[in-house]
Amino acid sequence: EFQVDECAKKLERAQKLIGGLGGEKDRWSQAARSLQETYDNLTGDVLIASGVIAYLGAFTSAYRDDCIKDWIKKCLSYKVNCSRDFSLSKTLGEPIKIRAWNIAGLPTDSFSIDNGVIVANTRRWPLMIDPQGQANKWVKNLERERNLQVLKLTAADYMRTLENCIQFGTPVLIENVGEELDPSLEPLLLKQTFKQGGVYCIKLGDNTIEFSSDFRLYITTKLRNPHYLPELSTKVTLLNFMITPDGLEDQLL
Repeated sequence: EFQVDECAKKLERAQKLIGGLGGEKDRWSQAARSLQETYDNLTGDVLIASGVIAYLGAFTSAYRDDCIKDWIKKCLSYKVNCSRDFSLSKTLGEPIKIRAWNIAGLPTDSFSIDNGVIVANTRRWPLMIDPQGQANKWVKNLERERNLQVLKLTAADYMRTLENCIQFGTPVLIENVGEELDPSLEPLLLKQTFKQGGVYCIKLGDNTIEFSSDFRLYITTKLRNPHYLPELSTKVTLLNFMITPDGLEDQLL
């Protein structure tokens, strides 16, 4: 009698387990389909993401969306698979990093998050159009633990501080720049590094200094509508951090 009772309990537990796993099967099947779709669209999504990072940083949210829609149509016309609802933050963003950026002060609207993804993935140093100071605040909070140095091009000893930061891998924020940058920064903007004695070096003015791979440079301007020459635009990644009505709406909701 005891064995019959034990067997009945085991059968009941087994039925519950099979029933529970039946629901999991549907979830796993859905996850597998979603992963397969992401994999199929990977080539087109990365192609569009590369275009956004390279060309669309300086533009408004509405203009970016229009360009992305055109690019999706182009990709599909050439039979390159891509997501119909492409999102830069979903393609290249990491949820944990994005959450950390939001905690550091990056607004939570999709336009600002896309800007953060561009800053994280671009090869060139970012120059952020930031009249409201949102990017400035975000960078200061983001790099505070790494002893961020905040410089102005008008400071007398900014070049000496910059050289020390490049050597020791300390991040630098150059704030409130105008429409022209100091010509002596050109080797740094172009990342003209070279190997000397087994280490990477860079020449700034008359000085050759060691270049740390941990070094990061951020540049911000308070100008609302700056006109940067094409020569400068090819040396930095221009990013538009200006608050738009849509962006403000997203932040308030």
